Amino acid sequence: MSLPAAFVSVILIWSTTPLAIKWSALGAGFSFAVFSRMAIGVVLCAALLAMFRVRLPLHRRALHSYLASGSSMCGTMLLAYWSSQYVSSGMISVLFGLSPLITSLGAMLWLKEESVTADKLAGMLLGLAGLVLVFKGGLSLGDGAALGLVALFAAVLIQALGLVWIKKVGDDSPPLATTLGSLVVALPLFFFAWWLADGHWPAAIPTRAVAAIVYLGMIGSVLGFMLYYYMIKHMETGRIALINLITPVLALLLGHSLNNEVVLPQVWFGTAFILLGLCMHRWGARVMVGRNG
Repeated sequence: MSLPAAFVSVILIWSTTPLAIKWSALGAGFSFAVFSRMAIGVVLCAALLAMFRVRLPLHRRALHSYLASGSSMCGTMLLAYWSSQYVSSGMISVLFGLSPLITSLGAMLWLKEESVTADKLAGMLLGLAGLVLVFKGGLSLGDGAALGLVALFAAVLIQALGLVWIKKVGDDSPPLATTLGSLVVALPLFFFAWWLADGHWPAAIPTRAVAAIVYLGMIGSVLGFMLYYYMIKHMETGRIALINLITPVLALLLGHSLNNEVVLPQVWFGTAFILLGLCMHRWGARVMVGRNG
């Protein structure tokens, strides 16, 4: 798959993920929902690996990559699923939009991958301003929102720094193999979390929850992560993290239309700032060079 196609696909998957997370936990419990999602992902990923005869590398760098991605995946997902009980799906995506700021800073300090130029800084600040406007756009938080927001911010930190860690390892294993290795590392951790939080099979799971779990297991956990690791191998960390500036807007609109989540006019202003920030971060330097030329 071409990088632009992978980029767009991940945007669509990540935009639908927050709402699917919220639906999957209804009636099933957050810990069972995330554990069953990952179990489906492991089975499907292993089947695809065997079908396409892709070798699962077990050398030191590959194992390091599995550990980095699996452990960061577990921390991020557990906190995101737990917080979904208290905040809207739109808020989940909005806070994950802060990831580019943390990722860019981590890449600058840890990877020495790129410098923070004036245009990139301006783009990030515009994106942040847009996220603030979206945050103030009347999202209903409800009881437990404070703890939910703290958990979400911790999830953002884990995801962003996990991305930098994976890039630092620099493993060149096939994306499908990396996905399976990461899921195999994460699955026992998810099982342990479910055992501690509940440990009981749900008596009845609503049809919507089942559909959401299956969707997340097949599309979110396998296709989404496979494309994500593919981009990590071939794209700069900061550009990958820019996905998180697009998905909040789409997730908010999905939450509004499919889950009756409140979206006020401030969101549209936030959208404009986010898109402007993306343009500045991506093409600001090129525009400035063109003007000076």
